[in-house]
Amino acid sequence: MAQQAAGGRGRRGARARAAPALASTLALALALTLALPASPGLAQQVLTVAAYPAVDKIIEAAIPAWNKRHPNVGIKLVSRQFADHHTAMTTALSTRFYLPDVMALEVGYVGRFAQGGGLDDLRQPPYNFREVAPLYVPYAVAQATSRSGAIVAAPGDIGPGTLLWRADVLARAGVGEAELTKSWDSYVAAGVKIKQATGAYLLPHARDMKDILIRTGIQPGEGLYFDKDSRVLVDSPRFVRAFELAREVRRHRLDARVMVWSNEWSEGFKRGTLATQMSGAWLAGHLSNWLAPETRGLWRASQLPEGAFVAYGGTFFAIARGTPQAHKPLAWEFIRLLTLDREMQLAAFKSQDAFPALLSSYDDPFFEQPLPFLGGQPARSLWRDATRRIAAVAVHKQDVFASEVIDTELDKVLDQGKDIATALADAARLLQRRAKR
Repeated sequence: MAQQAAGGRGRRGARARAAPALASTLALALALTLALPASPGLAQQVLTVAAYPAVDKIIEAAIPAWNKRHPNVGIKLVSRQFADHHTAMTTALSTRFYLPDVMALEVGYVGRFAQGGGLDDLRQPPYNFREVAPLYVPYAVAQATSRSGAIVAAPGDIGPGTLLWRADVLARAGVGEAELTKSWDSYVAAGVKIKQATGAYLLPHARDMKDILIRTGIQPGEGLYFDKDSRVLVDSPRFVRAFELAREVRRHRLDARVMVWSNEWSEGFKRGTLATQMSGAWLAGHLSNWLAPETRGLWRASQLPEGAFVAYGGTFFAIARGTPQAHKPLAWEFIRLLTLDREMQLAAFKSQDAFPALLSSYDDPFFEQPLPFLGGQPARSLWRDATRRIAAVAVHKQDVFASEVIDTELDKVLDQGKDIATALADAARLLQRRAKR
């Protein structure tokens, strides 16, 4: 789900998707397998769908509608925690054993699987994705498009980036929203004032600054870490600036040095020691529902500083090449139900904060409703506006690995004083070797 520091519900995506996984750790300590035929005893065929929290809840909610259309085709839902699910899908694609008919993928894994050749190209029959492509948010379709032009997955939900901030903490510090969002430099300066006046940290970790800034200023033909020809981009000016501002955050001791999805992170929200959080819009729902519900009414949402519009997480549904040919039309029909049915998209939005990828849902009054957790702010319309301004960014099979490399080099800058130019040059050399594989 679009959760995840920038996509990836990450690292951009793993963090994005770790939220529901964390919430369901006890309930899903073991893989949960649900055989859900429409009418027990009548199901003559079964589709296996592999997912993770809270995507599994969205799938479960769609099954009654599926049953009406196909009473003799059951759905077997296999749900694992986020990391376990993607590990299982990696193994299944490489061995062609235990392949599901439909697999949910977080955006950070789409590029890796796309270029591995294990997913069907949805442009081809029986899918004919080109006919429905204009119905989805454009940047989400681009995220599922390989360098060869193949479209390997259909977007289910997205994660428009937002800045969430504590109105009470900012008020005590005498900091206004404009001061917080005018520019990235003013954001850091506001953090200094907040820390001096209240003791609260500006953000959980300096990595959060890097995670957003590397997603700004991406040019056509560029991905996050690689361009369309697999040329490494991590020594470009946007990475330099991201590292510089992250270092500035650490220099002023504005980050709590806690990692996203840790217990310390959630406690910071509850206690008011974290003044802001840059994330996907889905985080507001997690704060309200289980991370810090007692802080209801204290939070507000804004667009990101300096007019930045970035994607942060997202869920996709794909079909593996090795699945039985006879199952593929039905698998695609189930994906269409999840992603192209307006009511299904809105139901997932309302129940799981899964921001819709379907454009036709954007005129629903739900977008205009006030959010009590955000002090009555109609923030969904803010996020809808952001969605329309997010540029498409191509994914690459090495994006997840590149994220790990960049995080490691940033830690060396922050904790060991490593020179930024040297850190990025070292990362570029390692990634260039990896990109040639």
